[in-house]
Amino acid sequence: MDSLDGNVLAGASSDIFGFDLTTSQGQCFFCEDIAALGQAMVYGMPLGFVARCRKCGEVLMVISDQGGRKSFSAQGLRWLRIAGPSEGGRHPE
Repeated sequence: MDSLDGNVLAGASSDIFGFDLTTSQGQCFFCEDIAALGQAMVYGMPLGFVARCRKCGEVLMVISDQGGRKSFSAQGLRWLRIAGPSEGGRHPE
C-alpha cells in the first residue's frame, strides 16, 4: 500500500480538534525523530488514517471515524508541540 502525504490529516484533525494539526511538531517515541505531522507517512483505511514516522515507520497516531464517533490515539508520539497562529498554525481566534 502506498503512503499518502501527511497533509491529508488536515481535515481529520480539524474535525476532532477544530484546527489543523499538520503544522504541529512531534517527536517519535521510538527513534526520537522530530518533524511536523505533515511529514508523516499516512495510510488510509476504511475507517480513518494511520500516521507513521517518516524515519523509522512506527505508528505515531491513529485517527478513526466509526459511524460518526471520532477517535484519536497518539501512542507513538513522545510529545506534540501545537503551532500557534504566529507559527503558521490555523487555530481559531
